[in-house]
Amino acid sequence: MKLTVIIPAAGKSTRFEGPVSKLEQDLGGRPVLQRTVEVFSKHPEVDHIIVAGPHEGFEEFKVRHGDKLGLLGVTLCRGGVTHRWETVRAALDEVPEDSTHIAVHDAARPCVPLDLLERVLEAASKYPAVIPAIAVSDTLKRVSAEATKDVDIDPLDAILGDAGKTLTDVRRVEATLDRANVMAVQTPQVFEAEILRRAYAQSDLTSTDDAGLVERLGVEVTVVEGDPRNLKITRPVDLELARAILKVKMKGDDKPLHKRF
Repeated sequence: MKLTVIIPAAGKSTRFEGPVSKLEQDLGGRPVLQRTVEVFSKHPEVDHIIVAGPHEGFEEFKVRHGDKLGLLGVTLCRGGVTHRWETVRAALDEVPEDSTHIAVHDAARPCVPLDLLERVLEAASKYPAVIPAIAVSDTLKRVSAEATKDVDIDPLDAILGDAGKTLTDVRRVEATLDRANVMAVQTPQVFEAEILRRAYAQSDLTSTDDAGLVERLGVEVTVVEGDPRNLKITRPVDLELARAILKVKMKGDDKPLHKRF
């Protein structure tokens, strides 16, 4: 297997509060993005790593990350303008022709446990498309597509002319779903290179993940057990959880690997 890892890093972190991007946040003395890259740069089965940065501000991105990521053997490229698929497609153009497999991994998942990575790679040596996923423990509800504003009107406020206090957005439950066959999908997702290239040659690239595009080709996607520690940093609370996970990991949770670079 000759493996190239694509890490899309062009997102705008719209759900992460604050002026600093989630990928720039400190995680054990290094930016989140660097921590994510190190997961793969330390693994002997990874041959190439491509990080696709933002389309706008790419030169600034290179200034901030280029030197450190370059020491980890990373190739930087400019990502897409709006959609994630644009960024992955741009990175695909940088994948070496001799790569037999391509992994796509969320830049905001810096806590990939070693055993999870090895589980995915082992399965990828046998199956054309592999994704990690974890069972859903919470009850799942299908709700109304649009949220409405609920207003708490106090009688005294009404008398005094106060219109009331606006509460959070609310939705209406439409159905309770059976969670028995539902799983929450993670990354890295690993594919035979030829399959992922064909998936991204399709006319409609609307999908929430790369496996969704591969499924449209009629290719069977194999699921291996994911890990709750492999969280995606979306909001500030996720960053705090990642810091706690990293502290445990740095105490020897993962066995050491020989560095390639």
